[in-house]
Amino acid sequence: MLWKRELSDSKKWLLFFMFFITSIFIVSLSTGAMPITFSDMLSTFMGYGTPHQELVLYQLRLPRMMIALLIGAGLALSGAILQGLSRNSLADPGILGINAGAGLAVVISIFLLRQIPNSFLSSPFFLPIVAFIGALTIAFLIYSFSWKGGIDSGRLLLVGLGFNALCGSLLIILQLKMDPKDFQQATIWLTGSIWGTQWSYVWSLLPWILVLLPLVFIKARTMNALQLSEAVPASLGIKVESERRILLCISAALAGSCVAVGGGISFVGLLAPHLARRICGPNYFSLLPLSALIGAALLLFADLIGKNLLAPADIPVGIVISVIGAPYLIFMLLTRKGNGMTS
Repeated sequence: MLWKRELSDSKKWLLFFMFFITSIFIVSLSTGAMPITFSDMLSTFMGYGTPHQELVLYQLRLPRMMIALLIGAGLALSGAILQGLSRNSLADPGILGINAGAGLAVVISIFLLRQIPNSFLSSPFFLPIVAFIGALTIAFLIYSFSWKGGIDSGRLLLVGLGFNALCGSLLIILQLKMDPKDFQQATIWLTGSIWGTQWSYVWSLLPWILVLLPLVFIKARTMNALQLSEAVPASLGIKVESERRILLCISAALAGSCVAVGGGISFVGLLAPHLARRICGPNYFSLLPLSALIGAALLLFADLIGKNLLAPADIPVGIVISVIGAPYLIFMLLTRKGNGMTS
């Protein structure tokens, strides 16, 4: 009966966050440096808006908000997978250096291929592939160095922090070799800016999310089994190490593709799964969809704050998330018991 009650509660929270996302979406569409009233917004969607209103809504705000929703959901699920694999509620693709590895790969590709105009290699559709390679490389290095007859959560965090610092240093060295214009663009992008996002970036990220999200949900049963002792999943016929590697690839693909479009946005993969676990418990059948919705809501809300707080100036969404996430991380560290999951 307890699991039925948990599922019922999770459905209520799912509906709540769907309503919250819808509300923030509507508010975000109508606010910004160029406000549009709700009635004008409806008129524009019905085909009666001015060219200026159509430009603001269709070319400036809608793609930006779609990217926020996709990245928020992708990073949240990436973090949920990492926390499940490591059994550590502090695991996050930003903290462990996976985002930094993806960012380093993207900046290297931009640095090397910027001289090739009008090429697929310089298009938005190529960047997620490069970012996935960088994220996957760092993820498997972290996994290999932290393996000691099993995944030790404390060792995982330390190794991840080390690779995060290494990738950050290499990024700085690479940026110093760029011309001032490229350096400025790389710096803004690495802070997690989705300002100026175009539909081409939405289409480049959307296939990754549409393919990977169902794979994550299919693996919910496996994720539940991996939370138990090593002997239990094996007795159920689950190939533990094979499944861990598959899940690690999925997590790296989600993080890498999101970083390729949105830059270095940290803490979403930490906050969303942790909040979802507090709300619905450790069952991954409810934890995963709730994490995705919370992540999407967090990033959309952070974008709303970033574009309105100092308007017409635009605060990168990654900075807003860091302002929210850093105090929460400190709170988690102060209230955390042991090395495992916190509920």
